Amino acid sequence: MKRKIETNNAPKTPHLYSQAIESNGFIFVAGQVHVTFEGKLVAGTTEEKLAQIIRNISAILTEAGSGLDHVVKATVYVTDMTELKTINELYPKYFPGTPPAREAVCVQALPLGASIEISVIAEK
Repeated sequence: MKRKIETNNAPKTPHLYSQAIESNGFIFVAGQVHVTFEGKLVAGTTEEKLAQIIRNISAILTEAGSGLDHVVKATVYVTDMTELKTINELYPKYFPGTPPAREAVCVQALPLGASIEISVIAEK
C-alpha cells in the first residue's frame, strides 16, 4: 500500500505529483530543486543551492518518519557538469558514513530555471 507524504516545510508540488510516496518501507522523494518553501528560486553558489535542496529533502523525509541517514539512492541532475565538482565535495557533509548509491545526469533544462535537482529513495 502506498501513502502520500506532504509537508508545509518544503515547496508545494503541482497536483500532478506528490512531494513523496511511502511504499513497502521506502520513501520515494520527488526531485527537489533549489527553491524555498515559499516558492523562491535560490540563486547564488552551488553550495547555497545544494543546501536548499537538502533542506527540502530533509523536511520531506522528516515528515515521512525518516531522514538523510536513511537515504539509499540519490539521483543528481545538473544543467552544467562543472557544478558537480562542488556537489561532490559537499556530498559527504549531507550523507556521512556510508554514502547512498548515486548517479549524476547532465540535462538541458530543469523546472523553474533551476540548475540542480536531486531525487532520493530512503528507508523508513
